[in-house]
Amino acid sequence: MKKIEVKLTNEKYSIYIERGILELAGDKVKEIFDGEKIIIITDDNVNLLYGERLREILEKAGFIINVIIIPPGEKNKNSETLNRIYKELIKFQTTRSDMIVALGGGVVGDVAGFAASTYVRGISYVQIPTSLIAQVDSSVGGKVAINLEEGKNLIGSFYHPKMVLIDPDLLKTLDQRYFNDGVAEVIKYACIKDKKLFETLLRVKNNQELNDNITDIICKCCEIKKEIVQRDERDKSERMLLNFGHTIGHAIEKIFKYEKYTHGEAVAIGMHLITIQSEKLELSKMGAAIQIKEILIKFDLPYEIDKKYYEEIRKEIANDKKREGSILNHVLLKEIGKGYVSKIPIVEFSKFI
Repeated sequence: MKKIEVKLTNEKYSIYIERGILELAGDKVKEIFDGEKIIIITDDNVNLLYGERLREILEKAGFIINVIIIPPGEKNKNSETLNRIYKELIKFQTTRSDMIVALGGGVVGDVAGFAASTYVRGISYVQIPTSLIAQVDSSVGGKVAINLEEGKNLIGSFYHPKMVLIDPDLLKTLDQRYFNDGVAEVIKYACIKDKKLFETLLRVKNNQELNDNITDIICKCCEIKKEIVQRDERDKSERMLLNFGHTIGHAIEKIFKYEKYTHGEAVAIGMHLITIQSEKLELSKMGAAIQIKEILIKFDLPYEIDKKYYEEIRKEIANDKKREGSILNHVLLKEIGKGYVSKIPIVEFSKFI
C-alpha cells in the first residue's frame, strides 16, 4: 500500500493508494474517526456500482450510515444540488461529530467537500474518488466548490479531507471516454512538472499497458500535487501551475453547457491552443505544441476547436477566478516538463486565442 502524507501549516492527512482498498474503508475510517454516524454522498451512477458495497463495509465496521444520492454531471454541481444536500443532512440530524464520505468523481468530491466545509461551519469528510480525474487530481489538495451560471468553481473554499482512499480497481467500470478524460489531467502534470512522465505516456503501447501501470501513474501525480500544495496551499503562486489548460478549458465547458466536452477534453484543447500561441509569441520553446498534439491524439482527446468560438471564449475568460484586477494569471510552458505562471493583462489575452 502506498501512503502519501500531505503536511500543511495547520493540519495533515494521508492519501492511501492500493488496488482493492475500498474493502478496507471501514478499518481505515476508524483510524481517523471515532464518531458513529457517516453520510455517504454519491451520484446515481456510482451508487449503482459501489454505493451498497461501501454501505455494507462501513456498517460492518460499526457505523450508522445514511446515503445522499445526487444527479451526475458537471451541470449539476450547483447551488440547487448543494441545497438538496443540506436539507438531507438536516433530515438525518447530522452534527459536527459526524462525517461525510464523498464516493464519486470530481463533481461528487467538489460538491460534497463544499457541503462539508459549510454545513454547521464545517464537518469532517473523506474522499473516495472513483474516476481517474478525481484520483490523480481533484480529490487531493482541498479545493471544493460549486459552479454558477457565470462561471465554473466561482463559489468555493479550501477545505481538506481527513483522508483520501484511492482504489485503482474502481477505474475498471469507467467508460473509455471518461478514463481518457482523466488521462488529460495526467498529461497536464507531465507538461508542467515531469518530462519523464510525458515520455512514459508516449511509450505506452495500448490501454492494457496503461492500466497495468496506472497505480504508479496515480502515485506520481499525487506526489507532484502534494509537493505543490504543501508549498502553496492557498493558490497564490506555484499552485497556479495546476491550471495549465484550464482557463480556456473552463470557458469551453461553459460555452457548451458542460454537455459536449468533458472537463479533461476541454482542458486538452486548452493546453494545445495556449501552447501554439505561446510558441508564436516566443514564450515557449518550439516543438511543445506538436508533442502535446501527438499525445492527445494517442489518447483520443481533442486538441482544437472551431475558431468561430474564439470570441465567446475570450468573453468567458473575463470571469475566470484566476483574474486579479486587470491581470490574468495564466500558465505557459517553457518546454515539456517545465511550466510557469505568466501575468497577462486581460486586454492582451486575445493574443493567446
